[in-house]
Amino acid sequence: MSERSSWTATTHDWSKDLDVEHLAEVRERLSTGEAAGGRRHLILEVLAYADEEAQSQGRTGTAIVTAHPDGKVTVADDGRGTDTRRDSQGRAIRKPVMATADLRFQDEATSPRLPDGLPRRGMSTVAALSSELVHDNHRGDESWSQTYRYGIPDQDLASIKGRGTSGTSVTFHAEIAGPSALTEQDVQAFPWLRIERR
Repeated sequence: MSERSSWTATTHDWSKDLDVEHLAEVRERLSTGEAAGGRRHLILEVLAYADEEAQSQGRTGTAIVTAHPDGKVTVADDGRGTDTRRDSQGRAIRKPVMATADLRFQDEATSPRLPDGLPRRGMSTVAALSSELVHDNHRGDESWSQTYRYGIPDQDLASIKGRGTSGTSVTFHAEIAGPSALTEQDVQAFPWLRIERR
């Protein structure tokens, strides 16, 4: 346990849980859907994190992409779970990947391209464009969940029952125009992931 101000910002700034201005800017810029790349691109954004996680562990990971009848999509992986730490008061603090900008992708001109040819923008893009997003993570012997609406958390991070294995599950609902499903090329594009579609 330590002060949040001492935590190193690698992908996200630990000092704040929410960046309302960033989320609003994402919605304004990408709300047409075509610019956002549709639901397909949002799935690719989530898979890119799972691919990085598997690479950091030096092993092939598994990600399961489930399209639900109501239009929601769940992407579940078997990584370590989103980084969650205890602050100096013992509170669980999860890396603010959904509600703040990924520091690596703030300039789209230099951001890496995802398989659809669009720049990688970060997980907050998925949250900002989703009417509902549920982020569950299982890390070590603890598990947490949080629900977001257009990137704004509904409530504090909540402890939940573990699933017996580590990993992250993101379920989102985004009603935007553009491609909705992954292609065969998408499925093969992440070198550290085995992707199943359901």
